[in-house]
Amino acid sequence: MTSYLSRRALLRGVVGLGAGATLAGCSTPVLSGLGTGGDAAGSLAYWNLFGGGDGVRMTQMIDAYRAANPAIDLKAVTLAWGNPYYTKLSLATLGGKPPDMAVAHLTRAKTLVAADLLEELTTEDLAGVGISPDQLDQTAWKAGLVDGKAYAVPLDTHPFVMFYNTDICEKAGLLDSSGALTPLDSPEKFTEALRKAKEVTKAYGGVVAITADTSTPWRMFQSWYGQLGGEVLADEGRQVVIDDAKATQVLSFMQSLTTQGLVPPTLDYAGSVAAFATGQAGFYFQGEWEISTFQTAKTPFSMTLFPNLYGGGKYAVQADSHTLVIPKQHRPDPERKKRALGLIKSFLDQSKTWAEGGHVPAWLPFRDSAEFKALTPQSNYAAAAEGAVYDPDGWYSGSGSNFEIVTGSNIATVLNGQQQPAVALAQMRSALTNLARTASPI
Repeated sequence: MTSYLSRRALLRGVVGLGAGATLAGCSTPVLSGLGTGGDAAGSLAYWNLFGGGDGVRMTQMIDAYRAANPAIDLKAVTLAWGNPYYTKLSLATLGGKPPDMAVAHLTRAKTLVAADLLEELTTEDLAGVGISPDQLDQTAWKAGLVDGKAYAVPLDTHPFVMFYNTDICEKAGLLDSSGALTPLDSPEKFTEALRKAKEVTKAYGGVVAITADTSTPWRMFQSWYGQLGGEVLADEGRQVVIDDAKATQVLSFMQSLTTQGLVPPTLDYAGSVAAFATGQAGFYFQGEWEISTFQTAKTPFSMTLFPNLYGGGKYAVQADSHTLVIPKQHRPDPERKKRALGLIKSFLDQSKTWAEGGHVPAWLPFRDSAEFKALTPQSNYAAAAEGAVYDPDGWYSGSGSNFEIVTGSNIATVLNGQQQPAVALAQMRSALTNLARTASPI
């Protein structure tokens, strides 16, 4: 990679990560206003994208690191989630001013690797701070490898899950003698459970964010489509391989939930959270990170795996992983890299704090412990990590990407009754084909 940043390289970095911001609007704060690597001897710059409950727990982990390493000046910066974050990280790295360590979704890290923006993490690097690949969740670890090489250490797996109101489900006769939810392992059982819950709430059976949200409809669709073995992209995003029969089966079922009045077709993210928190629905479908919200609201709830309606003996669910990466430095410094690796190990060692926020820890020494198994409801859905279906490879794919915008927005039109599955699928295929035919800008 060239030592000097050209305007052309900057523009390629912005376009490649799907940024909507202009060059002038991004470059100044990224390259000069944020904590970046090489600022001073003994310092360590770290970027992340965590807000809400995740942000609170990450702050706790950062504070613990600082307390244990008073000689290191850790500068932590939190940036906006999604494309803006990856644009800034790319620009800063291209400009020779990246942080020493950063968070990246596993599904976005591969794009950074393709752009030659991340340091390889050898087994020797990891062993130097007490990390061995076999101590990490193997599904996440292997999914993050590029040509057999590691560039990211998974901190967690965050799957799509099912929350359920224990009071409502008890009144609806949906709990077994131990107080756990009875298996909802077929479309018929799932639909009947929503119907029974609605009879209790007099409002909804379940809720999911649909309006003004793209990621959630995609996650719900991909979970069931993945159980059928369906794929959307192939050849690193250069081919669109949607299975119309499988996709139509899932979309038709999803639409039936709203047309029957079991799931409201027009709730946005905040509205879906509020509806479940206030007992207007027996079920809520979302990422496990909302656990803190309902704990704070004192909602009587538990959590379990998103229903396996189509997978039979094999489970699948849409998921991603937060990973810890080391961006390429303009002037490599072994001591700075060693400090960054030490921060990675510190976060893994604090997996209990991170798991309390709902995420399934990737650090097996904790996840396999009795302490984690006693942590409920988190341990109820830990098996989801093994069945994680990550967004397909492609420069335009990954969490919060153009891929999720295209797929999720079309799926939402089916849920809210604006379009039939066949029409939505045709539009989805057309938009994805345009992206697939566009050469990667990076």
